[in-house]
Amino acid sequence: MLPGEDTEFGFELRVCRWAERSWPPGEERENPIVVARQLGTKRRCWDTIVLECGADALRQRANFGHEALDSDLLHVVRHAPAEWTYYRDCLPEPGYPWRYVREAIHRASTRGILEERKDGNRIQIRRKWAYPDWVNRIVAIENKPDLDAKAADALVEQIQYDVALTLADEVWVASRATGETVEPVLLEGMPVQAGILTVDTDANDATVAWHARRLAVDDPGTMILDRPDGGDFDASAAEFRYADPEWKAQKRLEIAERAYERGWRSFADTMRPDCRYFELREDGPLLPWCAAKGRCQTAGECSGRCGDFEPEPPAWRTKGWPIAGGPGTRLKRLLADRRRRQRPGLE
Repeated sequence: MLPGEDTEFGFELRVCRWAERSWPPGEERENPIVVARQLGTKRRCWDTIVLECGADALRQRANFGHEALDSDLLHVVRHAPAEWTYYRDCLPEPGYPWRYVREAIHRASTRGILEERKDGNRIQIRRKWAYPDWVNRIVAIENKPDLDAKAADALVEQIQYDVALTLADEVWVASRATGETVEPVLLEGMPVQAGILTVDTDANDATVAWHARRLAVDDPGTMILDRPDGGDFDASAAEFRYADPEWKAQKRLEIAERAYERGWRSFADTMRPDCRYFELREDGPLLPWCAAKGRCQTAGECSGRCGDFEPEPPAWRTKGWPIAGGPGTRLKRLLADRRRRQRPGLE
């Protein structure tokens, strides 16, 4: 077993790296992709997300900077006119107080992605660039390296939720390849719409064991809110509500925006690379490595509360390039640089 393979976190980073290099599986890549991890909605978080993008549109998205546009900013920049116009005359009814729209206009202007001026007491706006339709498809991958009975039951419910909601265009399950004649993940009661990937972590490669079906993202979806616990005497009904296409389209765009900003190498933002024991080791992806523990640590373990945590010695931060500011700062810059490579057009 490779270092870091024994944790779901390490397995997740390997799947992200494989997707960045090899998606779509078994086909030639025609358009650029953006890979991110641990994103979703309030009720559902996906392990890995692959955004299939249009090449020109992805480059146009870079005009708005590397930071994500939240729902308020999207409302402003997507509907901003080409000519100076009073903001209430050009923006759709927001469904919430207009003062929040004004705040979003000020934020967009400060970020340099919208032009703003006053005509008397009226705020006028004008777009700098048209916001592009840059996301063609969203692919969700759930990572489960090892499937015991409890994990399999929970995974089946999660995939059923995804297939019913149809927020993603495709849903996949990635599990570690066992080499058996029939991979165990294929014996679980997954919805037939979900694809199955078996991952060979030694070779940093994956094989399609079951192809995913395209989901109807433009149709209303079903959000499963609660389901019966089961048992012979449980006759309770499942609770659900419909998700209209407009809500889904907005959520898809918000998820894509967060994915654009974070990518999958943002794990160092929630860890402590300024610890003297923190390292990055090249093993397919750059995996975080704890020299004190002698293994790949998880994001939850690597924090100021860790008993092995020791700050970098001050002398490490004064040795100049390539560790100016300390090795931890250099490692974060390295990950950020690699993340920016996947965002053409960013300066």
